[in-house]
Amino acid sequence: MAKIGKRLKNAYKGVEATTLYDLEKAIELAKANASAKFDETIEIAMNLGVDPRHADQMVRGVVELPHGTGKTVRVAVFAKAEKAAEAQAAGADIVGAEDLADAIQNGTIDFDRCIATPDMMGLVGRLGKVLGPRGLMPNPKLGTVTPNVTEAIRAAKAGQVQFRVEKAGIIHAGIGKASFSAAQLLDNARAFVDAIAKAKPAGAKGTYIQKIAVSSTMGPGLKVNPGTVSAA
Repeated sequence: MAKIGKRLKNAYKGVEATTLYDLEKAIELAKANASAKFDETIEIAMNLGVDPRHADQMVRGVVELPHGTGKTVRVAVFAKAEKAAEAQAAGADIVGAEDLADAIQNGTIDFDRCIATPDMMGLVGRLGKVLGPRGLMPNPKLGTVTPNVTEAIRAAKAGQVQFRVEKAGIIHAGIGKASFSAAQLLDNARAFVDAIAKAKPAGAKGTYIQKIAVSSTMGPGLKVNPGTVSAA
C-alpha cells in the first residue's frame, strides 16, 4: 500500500471524510489545503446518474467560466486566406491548413484547443484518429467548427471549458487556481454545475447529479452537499 506523505497527512487533518460540506466551505478548505510549491488547480468532480454507453445519456458541452481557468490556452486554427488572417489577428497561436495537418500527422501537437472553419473540415476530418482521442477534434456542437474564428479564439482563451462524461458517469474539470479568491472559485464552480444541469440528457433517469467533490491538485477530496449548489 502506498504511503501517504506528511503534507497530505496534514491536509487530511482538517477534513472529515464522511462530512458533506456546503460548496463554499469545500472550496475554502480546498484552497487552504493547496500547499504545494506550485499554483495548484482547484478541481470539481461530479457523479451523474447516466450511462454514456447509450447515446441518449451522453453529457457533453462547453461552459465559459466567469473568471477563467487561470491556465494559458494555446489555440490552433485551421483556416485559409482571409479567415487565416482573422485568426492571426485574434491571437491564435498556430494558423495553418495542409501544413498544420502534416505537422499533426507527424506528431507535433503543440496546442490545447483546435478550431476550424467549416470549409476546412474535409482536411481536418482525416485527423480524427489523432485529434479525437485527445479531445481536440473540432466540433460544431462545441463551437470549434465555425466561420466566426475571432469569437471562438476569444472564448477559448477567456476560460471556456469543454466537458464530456466518462464511462463511469463521472465528469470533472478545473475551475481555477488556488491563487484565485474563494468568491471567484465559487462563481466558477456554480457556472460549471449549472452547465452540467442544463446538459441533462433526455435518457437520464432518477437522480441526475448524485455526488459532487472538490479538491486541489495535490489535496484530499471534499464531499459537497448537492443541495448547497443552486443548479443541483
